[in-house]
Amino acid sequence: MKIGFIGCGNMATAMLKGILKSGEVKNGDMIASAKSDKTREKIEKELGIQKADTNAQVVDFADVVFLAVKPQFLEEVLDEIKDNVKEGQIFISIAPGKTLQWLGEHLGEGTKIIRTMPNTPAMVGEGMSGVSYDENLFTDEEKQVIDGFFTSFGKMEKVDEKLMDVVGSASGCSPAYVYMFIEALADGCVKNGLPRQMAYRMAAQAVLGSAKMVLETGKHPGELKDMVCSPGGTTIEGVAALEEGGFRSSIIKACDANYEKNKRLK
Repeated sequence: MKIGFIGCGNMATAMLKGILKSGEVKNGDMIASAKSDKTREKIEKELGIQKADTNAQVVDFADVVFLAVKPQFLEEVLDEIKDNVKEGQIFISIAPGKTLQWLGEHLGEGTKIIRTMPNTPAMVGEGMSGVSYDENLFTDEEKQVIDGFFTSFGKMEKVDEKLMDVVGSASGCSPAYVYMFIEALADGCVKNGLPRQMAYRMAAQAVLGSAKMVLETGKHPGELKDMVCSPGGTTIEGVAALEEGGFRSSIIKACDANYEKNKRLK
């Protein structure tokens, strides 16, 4: 199966590196296009895959085409490639806000299209992708291939398309919030004397371990939080300070802002 990427920004690069690291696809079976000469050079030198001079060249080469361009540029790209679409090709869009119906209208009736919202931890094999498509258009073999792509760089959840705007909050944008938390936690520890690089390592490992606890124990996050909070202890003191600062309400507001922005991109 030959894979093509139209667009090679941060998200596409993370997915490409994740797929290559998994060994599921050989370098020679992957191609990518990009707007800038600098990025096209990165495709060859850093990623070691073929570079395409045009988006149409990607479509001519690949069996599966990832549409990894910003939503405001997507219509122009689809107009450019629509005459090169072949029967049986699969197109996977990572553009927020652009529905399967909208994509189908621009790529042609009957085209096999998948809509997804991945995230940048795909680069280290720990991505989380929400995936939506009309399963009636795909064979069982194609579904297995699709699952293989997304699980090669992390985990995936099949979701109803009406929930895709919310997926952006749950996993698409949330790594940025987690990085901010790690940075702030490290700053607080540096303020009290911990060396900075040690603070980053300890904070990051605490986030990693805590996430694994949620995933592997199946316990409610609140229950796990309570297990750390001894009566009259240091942790509950910190939790109280976070609540006073509106920690949870700030996260919910961030999700609302992301969701509303996704809806405006339609």
